[in-house]
Amino acid sequence: MIPSGHKVGFVGRNGTGKTTLFRLIRGELALDAGEIEVASRARIGGVAQEAPATNESLLDTVLAADTERASLMARAEVTRDATEIAEIQMRLADIEAHSAEARAAAILNGLGFDSAAQARACSEFSGGWRMRVALAGVLFSRPDILLLDEPTNYLDLEGTIWLETFLARYPHTVLVISHDRDLLNRSVGAILHLSDRKLTLYQGNYDTFDDTRRARLEQQMAAKKKQDAAREHMQSFVDRFRAKASKARQAQSRIKALERMKPIAGVVETEVAAFNFPTPEELSPPIIRLEDVSIGYDGRPVLKGLDLRIDQDDRIALLGANGQGKSTLSKLLADRLPAMKGRKIASSKLRVGYFAQHQVDELHLDETPLQHLQRLRPDEAPAKLRGRLAAGGLGADVAVTEVGRLSGGQKARLSLLLATLDAPHMIILDEPTNHLDIESREALVQALTEYGGAVILVSHDPHLVELVAERLWLVKDGAVRSFDDDMEAYRRLLLGERSGNGGARNETKPKARPRAARSELQPLRAEVAKCEARVAKLEEMRETIDARLANPMTYDRGDTEKIAQLQKKRAEVIDGLSRAEELWMAALERLEAAGSEA
Repeated sequence: MIPSGHKVGFVGRNGTGKTTLFRLIRGELALDAGEIEVASRARIGGVAQEAPATNESLLDTVLAADTERASLMARAEVTRDATEIAEIQMRLADIEAHSAEARAAAILNGLGFDSAAQARACSEFSGGWRMRVALAGVLFSRPDILLLDEPTNYLDLEGTIWLETFLARYPHTVLVISHDRDLLNRSVGAILHLSDRKLTLYQGNYDTFDDTRRARLEQQMAAKKKQDAAREHMQSFVDRFRAKASKARQAQSRIKALERMKPIAGVVETEVAAFNFPTPEELSPPIIRLEDVSIGYDGRPVLKGLDLRIDQDDRIALLGANGQGKSTLSKLLADRLPAMKGRKIASSKLRVGYFAQHQVDELHLDETPLQHLQRLRPDEAPAKLRGRLAAGGLGADVAVTEVGRLSGGQKARLSLLLATLDAPHMIILDEPTNHLDIESREALVQALTEYGGAVILVSHDPHLVELVAERLWLVKDGAVRSFDDDMEAYRRLLLGERSGNGGARNETKPKARPRAARSELQPLRAEVAKCEARVAKLEEMRETIDARLANPMTYDRGDTEKIAQLQKKRAEVIDGLSRAEELWMAALERLEAAGSEA
């Protein structure tokens, strides 16, 4: 039961049936049993397909999505009946038709279309952009029940942040399938969870749901453990005394109790397969340096005057609206687009892994994942290639299944595996999460945290950006600048810009970091690495001594002098370890202080 006006996030693993339920609610599929009740006369809206490629402007296309308004406007032009005219005007006032153009323009602007773009024909935009227009039309028509299936998959980060705010203020019922934790935390007040073909409604946002569900699972595990112990105890009594006449009655009583005891189901949670990115050898910094670089297409620059540096330990997220040049910069870094001007200096041994959203669509649908790897590694044994696939989360059955029959998440895993096959020193990820559920996104975060190379990330998932990126670069107005603040500040800046609030636009102005400051950080980074290696070495020495002291053979020999030397050495190592950790912490503090001042 979902009360009218509530906003609910719909979550569950990929393939569990979330989209199928949406189709049942819309009446596109027939029920095998039961019934779905929807409030009478409630209008159900959702994005079924992209907006048509017509010559109508974007603004007119969105306005036409409100079919009631369009019908009333058409009737008002032809009718001469005074009573009907009055009824039409009253209804137009009820649905706020007087502000329709302003509302439609605001929605289009929030989804990334400026005034000039809104006046252009739909046919001038690609399919991905027309999906945004279709979404704008649904949001504008304000259905009583809004069904959205992964709406952020065709939005950029900026559009996603705007949509979070829009949905939170939406005046009617919302049911949204999403794997975006931030959207589910900011926009909805309940979570509908689909697991094992059962629906459970949790009150609160996603984080509240996650905590509540974990607690329930722990309670269920504890209850099952307690019940299993009780069953084992009763069964033991039955086995021991059922043959004895004096105890037969008690044994029969326990047999009946066992039959009445409904078993508590064990917690069956399918583990999410891990991502596994090979660790590259370390290169001398920087691995890439750009000096006054301009890049673009057909002789026209998209980005100019780039002076940037990337080290192997960098974790950088690229911010900026679609069309500002994030993908263009990614292609330059991946050697897929030459510089028009300036110098790009890269390490001679540099290997770059590049994953772009479109690459998932470029896989050979009639080949298996194993055949994809065999093409790239013709000399490797099939068993080793299967091992690589398994390490990337593609098991034995998936390895020999045609790619065309794989899920979107499995295709994304294969593309990521192919991009990182050569143990790259830098991974460029352009929207890697579109086909991944929440659990798989968390696994990706874990893999990127453990990865030993640089990461350049473009993503519409703020949660992923916050967990992975240590530096933010803003790609805007033909330039790339360091954004020396956090994602919350960027969220405020963006919402201020898209709402036309000039004051908010100036709230946190990005500043370019001086190149000198960046170079000054390198000795501090080296000192931190040196201290960290010293601590690791001393910990290894301590573990070796502890192992010898714990070995009974050490004492069997009766060499008290040797034992005393080991104990003395252990005390020295512990003392040295304490000092080394202090030096390590001090070096980290100096690095953090220098980084915040730069």
